[in-house]
Amino acid sequence: MRIWLDQVREEPFDWEETQDVPVEPLGRPELLSLGPVASRGQVRFVDPGYLLRARLSYEQTLACNRCLKPFTERSTPDVELLLEIGAPAAGAGEHELHDRDLGTLYLDDEVLETEPILVEQLQLNIPMKPLCRPDCQGLCPTCGADRNLERCACEERSVDTRWAALAPLRDRLSRNE
Repeated sequence: MRIWLDQVREEPFDWEETQDVPVEPLGRPELLSLGPVASRGQVRFVDPGYLLRARLSYEQTLACNRCLKPFTERSTPDVELLLEIGAPAAGAGEHELHDRDLGTLYLDDEVLETEPILVEQLQLNIPMKPLCRPDCQGLCPTCGADRNLERCACEERSVDTRWAALAPLRDRLSRNE
C-alpha cells in the first residue's frame, strides 16, 4: 500500500487490509508457510515527522529446530515507527546509534510504501531457533529416531579427543572404586 504523507498532516490516516505474502522472498528456510497477514494501523503527523502505529496478525508454520516437525503459531506483533523525511544528518566517520535511531525510518519523499515495513516485521518475528515445544527432545544424531516419540537404543557417548589422553587415568580410577 502507498500512503501520501502530505495528506496526513491535516488528519490521521487509518487503514486495515489483509494480504498474502509469499514465503520465498523472506529468505528463511525454517518458515514453511505463512497465512494471510492482516494489518491495521494509523499514521499521524507529529512534528517533525509522522508516527506509524500498526498491529499485524497472522499464522506462520515453522519447522522445529530440533525434531524438524512442522508446527503453527499465531503472531500479533505491534509496530511503532517514527517516519522522517530526508536522510539523517551524516557525521564524519562512525557514530553511536541511540534508542531513538532504532525506531526511526527515513524516507526520501512524502510517500510511504508499507510493503517493505511489513516484510521486515515478518522477518523479525520469525524465531531464530523455532521449537515445537520448549522440552522438544529432537532427533537422535545416530539413528535419526524422534526422541519425542520413542527411545532409541543408540549409545550416546561422544568422545572429546582433547580428553582422550586422560581416559586411561579415568579407567584406572573407576576400577579402584
